[in-house]
Amino acid sequence: MIGLEQLPPTEQTVIQYLRSTQAIRDRCGTLFNLATQDQLDHFRCDLTQLDSAADYVIRVMQANYPDLNVPFHSRWRHFEAGGVARSAILDRLLTDATPLERAKAKFDLAITSVLLDAGAGADWRYREAETGQDFQRSEGLAVASFHLFTSGGFSSDPAHPLQADAIGLQNLSESQFAAGFQISADNPLVGVEGRLALMHQLGNALHQAPSLFGTETPRPGNLVDYLLQTSQPPLSAHRVFEAVLAGFSEIWAGRQTIAGVNLGDVWIHPALPDRGIGSQLVPFHKLSQWLTYSLLEPLQELGILITDLDQLTGLPEYRNGGLCLDCGLLQPKHETIFKTAYSPDSEVIVEWRALTVILLDRIADCIRTTLNLDQQSLPLAKVLEGGTWAAGRQIAKEKRSGGIPPIQIVSDGTVF
Repeated sequence: MIGLEQLPPTEQTVIQYLRSTQAIRDRCGTLFNLATQDQLDHFRCDLTQLDSAADYVIRVMQANYPDLNVPFHSRWRHFEAGGVARSAILDRLLTDATPLERAKAKFDLAITSVLLDAGAGADWRYREAETGQDFQRSEGLAVASFHLFTSGGFSSDPAHPLQADAIGLQNLSESQFAAGFQISADNPLVGVEGRLALMHQLGNALHQAPSLFGTETPRPGNLVDYLLQTSQPPLSAHRVFEAVLAGFSEIWAGRQTIAGVNLGDVWIHPALPDRGIGSQLVPFHKLSQWLTYSLLEPLQELGILITDLDQLTGLPEYRNGGLCLDCGLLQPKHETIFKTAYSPDSEVIVEWRALTVILLDRIADCIRTTLNLDQQSLPLAKVLEGGTWAAGRQIAKEKRSGGIPPIQIVSDGTVF
């Protein structure tokens, strides 16, 4: 892992900026401004649809949470799929552990599960032996990864199965992974090679950053120690995000780099003015922010106050982006957008994701105004959960067979 302090000052500054949520909003905001002036090649914005989109989300939110007591948008919601309180099951398995060790185990579970959460495809299912229920997509991936974790699938130490450690991750075999996710010719999962490689790369990254993940048994959960030792309470959500990017940026394959440093979920859009190194790059850090949201709850269970939640952005993935298209906030400029499958680095997808980030902020503001709430009582993490993600899934089911997103993505299992 390349340390930023070893780089020339210009490269350090650019990389640090691209690892900030301010950069996400800045770069996405530039593209959004161009869209409102109808100066982008692939999408235009129709902000006259904002109120109706927000009203649709409010109806979904009130149906799911009539008292508006909405939890954070995080992986922990998916662990409750099918009405099963799997978090409580994990707590029982950790009965004898200290509060700190419980937090570390939950970090281990959340980090591995979130990194495996890219789109599963429409044909894959996971049948839970304990309940007999079938799960698809994000819920299926969550339930499968939960059981793989609790069975010791990510641990190298049979005496301590409820952990993910560097050696256990590096040694995870394709056959173990396939068995854990019930993958077969009749039950194909999108991006298997990419997902397995991501686990191996995660194991490598743990070895490369002992200050973050420890030395004796490097594991993602040791990030709890790092945050407690290097931060004064209260803890900013952006501080957690920075630690996530510092620790995990190197695991992503085939990404943009600056001075040999992997930037992660960062892509080129040529409509941005070329003003030198990194100036045409659009950062999203979708999985890293999704991961950050998912790490906040174990920290709160330790009694840590989390602040600045809305420094994080909305997540530019196909449910939120699909909502913006299906509600008419975004309109394609050419019909081939709906007929072609695009890779994550394509200009169409970068543009779609960038506009989604800003529109999520606009939708959240509109919802708060309608409900007479503020950012503290209804932060973006709750708007997403209540919320835009659920509404994006619902409107997709209303508009298309199988609830598929409006734009098809060629996924390697590491972005969406």
